[in-house]
Amino acid sequence: MTAAAGPGTVLIDYKAGNLTSVSLALSKVGVAHTISDDPDLVRKADRLVFPGVGAAGQAMSNLRSTGLDKALLEVVRRGDPVLGICIGCQILLESSEEDGGVECLGILPGKVKRFDFSHLPAPRPKVPHMGWNPVEFLRPHPLFDGIADRTHFYFVHSFYPAPTDAKNALGATEYGGLSFTSILDGGNVVATQFHTEKSGEPGVRLLKNFGSWKP
Repeated sequence: MTAAAGPGTVLIDYKAGNLTSVSLALSKVGVAHTISDDPDLVRKADRLVFPGVGAAGQAMSNLRSTGLDKALLEVVRRGDPVLGICIGCQILLESSEEDGGVECLGILPGKVKRFDFSHLPAPRPKVPHMGWNPVEFLRPHPLFDGIADRTHFYFVHSFYPAPTDAKNALGATEYGGLSFTSILDGGNVVATQFHTEKSGEPGVRLLKNFGSWKP
């Protein structure tokens, strides 16, 4: 990891990210990066990693109170590469059902829904969804280089992204009979519902691919 200011890969610190694990995974595959909560530095980044754990409401509050939301949007609109992870995936959409309803970043059309298996007979699938599940790649993408289709990745979540437009769905996973979008595609923005940094070699390979990806 480098702490050099200026253009480069920036790992956004908005007090809702599993920063240590993501940083170690990036370093493992040689992606030099800076961890920063400075909107000015984020806005100058050549590429961004946007992680997150916890709840959508607190994550959005942290982003807005620091101005990191506007800095992130500037990088997205400029066309530079952005990778979202977990909560950093969900809040790219317009809204979330979490915390009674949360307005999110609106970078991609759609909403975040809670798993609801109340219509199923007992024993029902557990919520949160936790563990290793295969991800179906819906079409080729440079971030999948060297990773087999239906590779297992690690999930921990009670809510899932539901994009409005099918073109924004890049990967899908089945849980409890429900097929949900587990990778979002917004052109220069790609985001995973699963934790790349906790997904072993396939996860760090995806991070390595992101480090050299040119949308």
